[in-house]
Amino acid sequence: MAYKDPGFNDRLASAAKAKQAALDKLKARPPIDEAAAAARLAAREAKEAAAAERRAAQAAARAAAAAEKAEAKRLAAEAEAEAEAAKAKPELSEAEKKAIRDARYAARKKRKK
Repeated sequence: MAYKDPGFNDRLASAAKAKQAALDKLKARPPIDEAAAAARLAAREAKEAAAAERRAAQAAARAAAAAEKAEAKRLAAEAEAEAEAAKAKPELSEAEKKAIRDARYAARKKRKK
């Protein structure tokens, strides 16, 4: 027996048969239990709410960490500025500068004697 290409009507009948089989399979499924569906929906909503709460807590923790880091950075900059100010030599008046020069000059003269 040789292979025979299915004709248009054969393909049409085959498609109708496959469609009917799919419909029969769908109709054979048990109906959706409303209580179970509601329970699944409630569980999904609870899970989404918990995830949203967790994301909010993480965002708050990140914001707190960023604020803490900014505060630490500000304090470090402030401490550095204070250290820089303490390290800087105080500005001397002309009279004080002259007194220091005179003292050095006198010390130099004293060493030479």
